[in-house]
Amino acid sequence: MLDELYHYLSSPSNRALVADRLGEHVWLALVPLLVGLLVAVPLGGLGQRRRTARTVLVGAANAVYTIPSLALFVLLPAIIGTRILDPLNVVVALSLYTTALLVRPVIDALDAVPPHVVAAATAMGYRPLHRFLTVELPLAVPALAAGVRVASVSNISLVSVGALIGTGGLGVLFTDGFQRAYLAPIVVGIVLTLLLALVVDLLLVGLRRVLTPWERVSRGGGGR
Repeated sequence: MLDELYHYLSSPSNRALVADRLGEHVWLALVPLLVGLLVAVPLGGLGQRRRTARTVLVGAANAVYTIPSLALFVLLPAIIGTRILDPLNVVVALSLYTTALLVRPVIDALDAVPPHVVAAATAMGYRPLHRFLTVELPLAVPALAAGVRVASVSNISLVSVGALIGTGGLGVLFTDGFQRAYLAPIVVGIVLTLLLALVVDLLLVGLRRVLTPWERVSRGGGGR
């Protein structure tokens, strides 16, 4: 097995292919994560404030997430007018999945913001939008971060499914290996997918720490 891997990776063309597919995988996974987060935050804010909107949004999110990813990849070209092999289909599909996955965590994270903090900000003259962006959303980051980490791992795994319609980053290594009964590209694809998920998760953990400096202060103060 090690000989197969060495032989596969010793080829400059194979290394270039792996690098290209890895870059495509990163793009196809992280762009929808960002788009989904940007859409889910205002929707979650609306759902947190209005009970009817909460019911509709959570129900719609659950319905979207039950659609099989491959079926959505195939149906999207007919809906948005793209070619079936266009990577945009994967980006749009994963953006929908990410939004659906994050709506409830956004609502729950905003619910966890202490009411007295919101009341104090209102009393100080914060307008609703300003209060949401500068007070409620930052305080919701610790609870929201867990949902974003789950969504990132979900996207990184689902991108590989796109290989079945001709796109999909590292998933192309899986289909290539299965078609040729060649284990080396399959192993390389699996290892790189796992490493990518780990690296992105660690980056998100670091970003959360940067965005919540008060948590470090609180822990440090508690230890004295």
